[in-house]
Amino acid sequence: MNFDVRPTEIPAVRLVVPQAFEDERGFFMEVYRRDTFAALGLPTDFVQLNHSRSVRNVVRGLHFQWDPPMGKLMRVTVGRAFLVAVDLRVDSPTLGRWVGVEASAENRILVWAPASFARGFAVLSDVAEVEYLCTGTYNPAAESGIRWDDPAIGIAWPVRPEEAILSAKDRAAQSLADWLARPEAQRFRVEGG
Repeated sequence: MNFDVRPTEIPAVRLVVPQAFEDERGFFMEVYRRDTFAALGLPTDFVQLNHSRSVRNVVRGLHFQWDPPMGKLMRVTVGRAFLVAVDLRVDSPTLGRWVGVEASAENRILVWAPASFARGFAVLSDVAEVEYLCTGTYNPAAESGIRWDDPAIGIAWPVRPEEAILSAKDRAAQSLADWLARPEAQRFRVEGG
């Protein structure tokens, strides 16, 4: 197989490392292949591809969507970024826990996080470009976010809080406790979430 799938501390989140074929001209790799992903137990039905470009210390997230549910396969195509996924499943033993990994254009690590996870990233290089294949189409009426620095989650971001560059929307995001008090939070469960 042309993909190395690695487990994380939260079994639903997995790291996917494509095999690259390199020579003096550069490299070639498959980023997604339906039959191989299916054989590896990874999602195969992606309906949207997003691409962002950000400067050093930009933090985007923690974002999620419940209708339609949107899982994301994230990768860095330029530069380096710290990719994060936070478990939002109300019945999960890992509720509120997070997985974070430094991904780069060089190490080619992809992070798969199901729809029941909040995702985000922090840019570690002068510029980084991040792509995410999504399992649902964007619906602004059914998306939300959690504060990137919520102490109840305790993400060890590699960006100092005073240097973090956030959107107004991300700065005003709710806490994990606020999200869990909302009825929509019940949509994220271990079974089917």
